[in-house]
Amino acid sequence: MKRVLLVILFVSVALVGLGIQQLVVNSYMSDPEPKRVFEELVQQFESMYPDFEVTVNTFAHEDFKVLLRTWLTSSNPPDVVTWFAGERMRYFASKDLLEPIDDIFENGFEADFPKAFVSASSYEDRIYFLPQSWYWWGVYYRKSVFEELGITVPLTWKQFLDVCETLKANDMIPITIGTKYLWTAAGVFDYLNMRVNGMDYALKLTNGEIPYTDDGMKAVFEYWKQLVENGYFIEDATSYTWQEAATYLFTGEAGMYLMGQFIKDVAPPDVKDDLDFFRFPIIDGNLGLYEDTPIDGFMMPANAKNKEAGKTFLKFIASKEAQEYFATELGRLAANKHVPAPDDHAKKGLEMILSSDGVMQFYDRDTDPEMANAGMNGFVEFMTFPSRLDTILKNLEAERNRIYK
Repeated sequence: MKRVLLVILFVSVALVGLGIQQLVVNSYMSDPEPKRVFEELVQQFESMYPDFEVTVNTFAHEDFKVLLRTWLTSSNPPDVVTWFAGERMRYFASKDLLEPIDDIFENGFEADFPKAFVSASSYEDRIYFLPQSWYWWGVYYRKSVFEELGITVPLTWKQFLDVCETLKANDMIPITIGTKYLWTAAGVFDYLNMRVNGMDYALKLTNGEIPYTDDGMKAVFEYWKQLVENGYFIEDATSYTWQEAATYLFTGEAGMYLMGQFIKDVAPPDVKDDLDFFRFPIIDGNLGLYEDTPIDGFMMPANAKNKEAGKTFLKFIASKEAQEYFATELGRLAANKHVPAPDDHAKKGLEMILSSDGVMQFYDRDTDPEMANAGMNGFVEFMTFPSRLDTILKNLEAERNRIYK
């Protein structure tokens, strides 16, 4: 062990002597495709800046969420970390755990990024978050399966229920979902809430201003109950990660999956071009059409040791070239507004968002982290035990009152 430590120390001293700047990035991009593309971006950065050596530590997504708090409060954190825009970022900024990065945007944030991203990337008028990519959510399906069964893409809730019945009648799982990690259930909640109550109501809820026992909340779960009690969801959803549940869609055993665009990251090559999506169906035609558009990117811990190196790396990630490469390889929408949608699938997603009446981040990105965890646990419990709804909502309301005081 002593010999290993001495070797590491010797190498570190040698690199410093050569003027090599060390940079440590902790990443949640653990799925094979995002991991590959990010590694290639790092290689491009090192080619452009040969005096920098980047160490990327990759962690499973759910492990990363737990470990991040430990890193940010450490005296020796990584220099850059991946994370989410919105309340998830603001929570850490409010605790003085993040370094403001306004100075990496030489011409100002809005010169390269949409004005709509400012609020999701800032806290108290300082920028703490670098957006890299964003994506839409939709109900994904296989075109060949819908064609074979003569299914037309549904626009309304009634049509959506009819599609579920057709799939069920053909011995298929109407909707697959993996709730082993809770956030997938939050996606269902978000869309039902936006379609039943509208975006203003949804934002007030995530801000802690609306009781979970409110009639609007009860209405959301009445629609959700239709899907649960009719047996439209996959059985034992809590046994599956989101990727494992997606396999049922890829194999044709399930018909639909409400999921973000990143579902294509894990789709087999022979299935990717057969995947398509439609907008979550309309429930109340008097309400606007609202969508979830989460933004992913990077932050810098306040205790980072190599801040100048980290900011050089973030400037590179912010560039049109780096953002275009990442978006093109993964079929995402780049945060940099000078990068066009990379393919027809992304263009369709962008058109859906541009034609919407408003967008949110995502339930667990828009609300207090502690409330989000309680809420998502409640959603998953409801999907397994819908008869417990009243108790679940009372418990969530007790949590809201405790957390928001």
